Amino acid sequence: MKILNNTSLLAYNTFNIDVNAKCLMEYDSVEELISILDNEVPKFNRFIHIGGGSNLLFINDFEGLVVHSLMKGIEVVNDDDNFVWVEAQSGVMWDDFVAYCVENGWGGVENLSLIPGEVGAAAVQNIGAYGVEVKDVITQVNALEIDTLKSKQFSNEACEYGYRQSVFKSKLKGEYIITSVVFKLERIPQFQLAYQHLEAEVLKNGAVTLENVRKTIIQIRESKLPDPKLLGNAGSFFMNPVVSKELFASIQAKHPTMPHYFVSDTEEKIPAGWLIEQCGWKGKQVGSVAVYEKQALVIVNKGGATGDDVVQLAASIQQSVHESFGITLNAEVNYI
Repeated sequence: MKILNNTSLLAYNTFNIDVNAKCLMEYDSVEELISILDNEVPKFNRFIHIGGGSNLLFINDFEGLVVHSLMKGIEVVNDDDNFVWVEAQSGVMWDDFVAYCVENGWGGVENLSLIPGEVGAAAVQNIGAYGVEVKDVITQVNALEIDTLKSKQFSNEACEYGYRQSVFKSKLKGEYIITSVVFKLERIPQFQLAYQHLEAEVLKNGAVTLENVRKTIIQIRESKLPDPKLLGNAGSFFMNPVVSKELFASIQAKHPTMPHYFVSDTEEKIPAGWLIEQCGWKGKQVGSVAVYEKQALVIVNKGGATGDDVVQLAASIQQSVHESFGITLNAEVNYI
């Protein structure tokens, strides 16, 4: 177990916000996690469990206990002629897990390449990209109940997954800590390439293979998104709004070329980045924070920004989009 008092969280959030935690504890087994929850958490007024810090925005110093998983195991727990079930512990870096699956020839997560964060957080957030969501391959989430210190297994259905949502973000928020996730992967990959022009981009790299799909998506993401090691950010800051067909039709009448995605007979999804760009925010800098010049959905720390700087810029963007389109953008990033 690793214990640090009055320590900087700069290395624990991809926004590169330099705040301190009263105490940071890292564990590498479920037994150590239980010990922390049973013996250490009661000593603090506040407690938070974090993943890779890719979906967090620290506003101020955290006057409490920050807990982080160092559990990195990956193992095959079942297989048959068509599928393989792989359990990954919560502290495994998500992209490391994707790379591991691709190297072994297992399909299902290649479209989710280069998404920052860890496996545990991926299951909480229901991360998604290029027509795939992680819920599509999750069969079981193993978690520890904070109050009782008892382990519980959640089926895919019990996780109540939706767009960037899960039961762990709603009615069970703050009640469980995910310890591992079981994924059902394909021995014969069924590629999902219908999103935009993904298949054409993959073919530029050669045949449609797991390696080329992963390579292509990494190339696309790197061309559009900043590297957090060089420019602090949390990836997509806002969720793409899902609106009624009526509101969609009224906006489309004024913007016939607006990109959009079918959701249901009553709803349509509009890219938040497009809405933000239409409001003139793309590339605009306010103090130490800015909207990324290559992707309006990303807010970046130009150096030395505070969490409050980011919050103020985000609020200004939300106000502009609401005034222009009647749409309320919801932050994908969690404010701490």
